[in-house]
Amino acid sequence: MEPKVYHKFVYGLFLLSAQQDGRDNGCIINTAVQVADDPPRVSVSVIKENLTCQMIAATGQFNLSSLTEATPFSTFQHFGMQSGRNVDKFNGFSGVKRSANGLTYLTDSNMYLSAKVIQSIDLGSHVLFIAEPTQGEVLSDAPSCSYGYYHANIKPKPRPATAKKSWVCTICGYVYEGAEVPDGYLCPLCNHGKEYFVPMED
Repeated sequence: MEPKVYHKFVYGLFLLSAQQDGRDNGCIINTAVQVADDPPRVSVSVIKENLTCQMIAATGQFNLSSLTEATPFSTFQHFGMQSGRNVDKFNGFSGVKRSANGLTYLTDSNMYLSAKVIQSIDLGSHVLFIAEPTQGEVLSDAPSCSYGYYHANIKPKPRPATAKKSWVCTICGYVYEGAEVPDGYLCPLCNHGKEYFVPMED
Protein backbone atom coordinates (compact mmCIF):
# COMPACT_ATOMS: atom_id res chain seq x y z
CA MET A 1 0.00 0.00 0.00
CA GLU A 2 1.44 3.36 -1.01
CA PRO A 3 0.90 5.86 1.86
CA LYS A 4 0.57 8.77 -0.60
CA VAL A 5 -2.82 7.33 -1.63
CA TYR A 6 -4.21 9.05 1.48
CA HIS A 7 -2.96 12.42 0.23
CA LYS A 8 -5.70 12.28 -2.43
CA PHE A 9 -8.46 12.18 0.18
CA VAL A 10 -10.05 15.60 0.66
CA TYR A 11 -9.52 16.69 4.26
CA GLY A 12 -9.96 19.96 6.10
CA LEU A 13 -7.42 20.99 8.71
CA PHE A 14 -8.46 21.97 12.23
CA LEU A 15 -7.08 22.91 15.59
CA LEU A 16 -8.61 20.49 18.09
CA SER A 17 -8.52 21.95 21.59
CA ALA A 18 -9.31 20.54 25.02
CA GLN A 19 -8.86 21.37 28.68
CA GLN A 20 -8.36 19.28 31.80
CA ASP A 21 -7.73 20.45 35.36
CA GLY A 22 -7.32 24.03 34.17
CA ARG A 23 -4.71 23.17 31.53
CA ASP A 24 -5.34 23.94 27.86
CA ASN A 25 -3.91 21.91 25.01
CA GLY A 26 -4.50 21.48 21.30
CA CYS A 27 -3.27 19.67 18.20
CA ILE A 28 -3.71 19.89 14.44
CA ILE A 29 -5.95 17.21 12.90
CA ASN A 30 -7.33 16.44 9.44
CA THR A 31 -9.94 13.96 10.65
CA ALA A 32 -12.98 16.07 11.63
CA VAL A 33 -16.23 15.55 9.74
CA GLN A 34 -19.97 16.05 10.09
CA VAL A 35 -21.42 12.54 10.19
CA ALA A 36 -25.15 13.23 10.70
CA ASP A 37 -27.57 16.16 10.70
CA ASP A 38 -30.70 14.88 12.48
CA PRO A 39 -29.64 14.99 15.22
CA PRO A 40 -26.40 16.81 14.32
CA ARG A 41 -23.25 14.80 14.99
CA VAL A 42 -19.56 15.35 14.29
CA SER A 43 -16.60 13.04 14.66
CA VAL A 44 -12.90 13.54 15.29
CA SER A 45 -10.21 10.89 15.17
CA VAL A 46 -7.12 11.56 17.30
CA ILE A 47 -3.80 9.76 17.78
CA LYS A 48 -4.21 7.80 21.00
CA GLU A 49 -0.87 8.91 22.48
CA ASN A 50 -1.65 12.61 22.01
CA LEU A 51 -2.26 14.55 25.21
CA THR A 52 -5.29 16.19 23.57
CA CYS A 53 -6.83 12.76 22.97
CA GLN A 54 -6.40 11.81 26.60
CA MET A 55 -7.91 15.11 27.76
CA ILE A 56 -10.98 14.59 25.56
CA ALA A 57 -11.36 11.02 26.82
CA ALA A 58 -11.28 12.28 30.41
CA THR A 59 -13.52 15.35 30.04
CA GLY A 60 -15.85 14.44 27.16
CA GLN A 61 -15.64 17.77 25.37
CA PHE A 62 -13.60 19.57 22.72
CA ASN A 63 -13.52 22.56 20.40
CA LEU A 64 -12.70 22.63 16.69
CA SER A 65 -11.26 25.69 14.93
CA SER A 66 -11.22 25.46 11.14
CA LEU A 67 -7.88 26.58 9.70
CA THR A 68 -7.90 28.75 6.59
CA GLU A 69 -5.72 29.16 3.53
CA ALA A 70 -4.26 32.24 5.23
CA THR A 71 -3.13 30.30 8.32
CA PRO A 72 0.66 30.71 8.58
CA PHE A 73 2.98 27.72 8.76
CA SER A 74 4.02 28.92 12.23
CA THR A 75 0.56 27.96 13.54
CA PHE A 76 0.97 24.43 12.15
CA GLN A 77 4.42 24.24 13.72
CA HIS A 78 3.21 25.57 17.07
CA PHE A 79 0.27 23.24 17.51
CA GLY A 80 1.21 20.30 15.29
CA MET A 81 4.96 19.82 15.60
CA GLN A 82 5.57 19.87 19.34
CA SER A 83 4.09 17.90 22.19
CA GLY A 84 1.81 19.39 24.81
CA ARG A 85 3.56 17.13 27.30
CA ASN A 86 6.70 19.22 26.89
CA VAL A 87 5.35 22.73 26.33
CA ASP A 88 2.27 24.80 27.20
CA LYS A 89 1.10 25.54 23.66
CA PHE A 90 -1.29 28.30 24.71
CA ASN A 91 1.14 30.15 26.99
CA GLY A 92 1.71 33.53 25.34
CA PHE A 93 -0.37 32.62 22.29
CA SER A 94 -2.69 35.61 21.94
CA GLY A 95 -4.95 34.63 19.01
CA VAL A 96 -7.50 32.72 21.05
CA LYS A 97 -10.75 33.25 22.92
CA ARG A 98 -12.89 30.99 25.08
CA SER A 99 -16.30 29.63 24.17
CA ALA A 100 -19.14 29.00 26.62
CA ASN A 101 -17.70 25.59 27.56
CA GLY A 102 -14.48 27.27 28.75
CA LEU A 103 -12.31 25.84 25.97
CA THR A 104 -10.11 27.85 23.62
CA TYR A 105 -10.64 28.50 19.91
CA LEU A 106 -8.59 30.37 17.30
CA THR A 107 -9.84 33.86 16.53
CA ASP A 108 -8.33 33.86 13.01
CA SER A 109 -10.12 30.66 11.99
CA ASN A 110 -13.24 30.90 9.83
CA MET A 111 -15.41 29.06 12.35
CA TYR A 112 -15.31 27.25 15.65
CA LEU A 113 -17.51 24.50 17.01
CA SER A 114 -17.89 23.17 20.55
CA ALA A 115 -18.95 19.57 21.07
CA LYS A 116 -19.79 17.05 23.76
CA VAL A 117 -18.65 13.44 23.29
CA ILE A 118 -21.41 10.84 23.24
CA GLN A 119 -19.42 7.82 22.06
CA SER A 120 -15.78 6.79 21.59
CA ILE A 121 -14.33 3.93 19.54
CA ASP A 122 -10.80 2.55 19.84
CA LEU A 123 -9.37 2.30 16.31
CA GLY A 124 -5.91 1.05 17.25
CA SER A 125 -3.59 4.01 16.63
CA HIS A 126 -6.47 6.52 17.01
CA VAL A 127 -9.60 7.05 19.07
CA LEU A 128 -12.74 8.10 17.20
CA PHE A 129 -14.96 10.46 19.18
CA ILE A 130 -18.58 10.90 18.08
CA ALA A 131 -19.94 14.13 19.50
CA GLU A 132 -22.99 16.39 19.74
CA PRO A 133 -22.31 20.01 18.74
CA THR A 134 -23.27 22.40 21.53
CA GLN A 135 -22.17 25.78 20.15
CA GLY A 136 -20.64 27.20 16.98
CA GLU A 137 -19.98 30.45 15.19
CA VAL A 138 -18.84 31.53 11.72
CA LEU A 139 -15.93 33.94 12.19
CA SER A 140 -15.00 34.87 8.61
CA ASP A 141 -15.50 34.05 4.93
CA ALA A 142 -11.86 32.96 4.48
CA PRO A 143 -11.58 29.68 2.52
CA SER A 144 -10.98 26.60 4.65
CA CYS A 145 -7.55 25.03 4.31
CA SER A 146 -7.59 21.56 2.78
CA TYR A 147 -4.89 18.98 3.41
CA GLY A 148 -3.88 19.26 -0.26
CA TYR A 149 -3.65 23.07 -0.11
CA TYR A 150 -1.44 22.84 2.99
CA HIS A 151 1.00 20.49 1.26
CA ALA A 152 1.05 22.51 -1.97
CA ASN A 153 1.11 26.07 -0.63
CA ILE A 154 1.86 26.33 3.10
CA LYS A 155 4.26 23.58 4.17
CA PRO A 156 7.82 24.50 3.16
CA LYS A 157 9.40 22.30 0.55
CA PRO A 158 12.09 19.90 1.84
CA ARG A 159 15.57 21.33 2.11
CA PRO A 160 18.07 20.15 -0.52
CA ALA A 161 19.74 16.93 0.50
CA THR A 162 23.28 17.09 1.82
CA ALA A 163 26.00 14.51 1.33
CA LYS A 164 24.40 12.49 4.12
CA LYS A 165 21.21 10.72 3.02
CA SER A 166 18.06 12.32 4.37
CA TRP A 167 14.48 11.11 4.68
CA VAL A 168 11.48 13.41 5.04
CA CYS A 169 8.21 12.61 6.81
CA THR A 170 5.42 13.09 4.27
CA ILE A 171 3.01 14.00 7.08
CA CYS A 172 4.79 16.83 8.92
CA GLY A 173 8.07 17.47 7.06
CA TYR A 174 10.44 16.24 9.79
CA VAL A 175 13.83 15.22 8.34
CA TYR A 176 15.65 12.07 9.48
CA GLU A 177 19.31 11.77 8.50
CA GLY A 178 20.87 8.37 7.99
CA ALA A 179 21.36 5.62 5.44
CA GLU A 180 17.96 4.09 6.23
CA VAL A 181 15.03 4.88 8.52
CA PRO A 182 15.18 2.12 11.16
CA ASP A 183 12.40 -0.44 11.47
CA GLY A 184 9.97 0.59 14.18
CA TYR A 185 11.05 4.25 14.00
CA LEU A 186 8.34 6.83 14.84
CA CYS A 187 8.54 10.45 13.76
CA PRO A 188 9.26 12.51 16.90
CA LEU A 189 6.90 15.26 15.73
CA CYS A 190 3.79 13.50 14.41
CA ASN A 191 4.31 9.91 15.63
CA HIS A 192 3.94 8.29 12.18
CA GLY A 193 6.05 5.27 11.24
CA LYS A 194 8.87 4.48 8.84
CA GLU A 195 6.46 3.90 5.92
CA TYR A 196 5.66 7.63 5.86
CA PHE A 197 9.29 8.63 5.20
CA VAL A 198 10.59 9.13 1.67
CA PRO A 199 14.09 10.03 0.43
CA MET A 200 14.74 13.72 0.05
CA GLU A 201 15.38 14.66 -3.55
CA ASP A 202 18.27 16.82 -4.76
